[in-house]
Amino acid sequence: MRFTLPDPVLDTPEQERTPGTWMSHASARESVMMQVPGVGAFVRALLPVRLTDGHAITFGVWLAVDPAHLQAVFATWWEPAYRDLRMAGWLANAVPPWGLLSTPVQTVVRDPDETPYCESSSDPQLDRVLHEEWPHDLVLPAADRQA
Repeated sequence: MRFTLPDPVLDTPEQERTPGTWMSHASARESVMMQVPGVGAFVRALLPVRLTDGHAITFGVWLAVDPAHLQAVFATWWEPAYRDLRMAGWLANAVPPWGLLSTPVQTVVRDPDETPYCESSSDPQLDRVLHEEWPHDLVLPAADRQA
């Protein structure tokens, strides 16, 4: 499940069409980074959730990041140094069924051909989401309502 926009951008009248918005690609759906004036800087990440019976669902989320770090992330994204990229940020999407908007998270690059993965959090609930197994009937219906 891939969120098209960060929730704070969704809450603005012009969303990604806000004057002065910068995106890494032609559209929000394709972009891996964006900065919206008065709202913030955002980078894509993957949030994997293990489900019972060996299944999983991965949420393509946006992270709010310190705008001062966005240029360094951009400069690294398509370079060999990307494999060592680590980011600290806050979830910029409410992830069903837990919510977790604005929860702190750290990311790592597991595969240089993929978006960084949410790896850990100082928030106990998000850390549980990242490291425990969850029942299908809790997660999938909530994700379907969000899609």
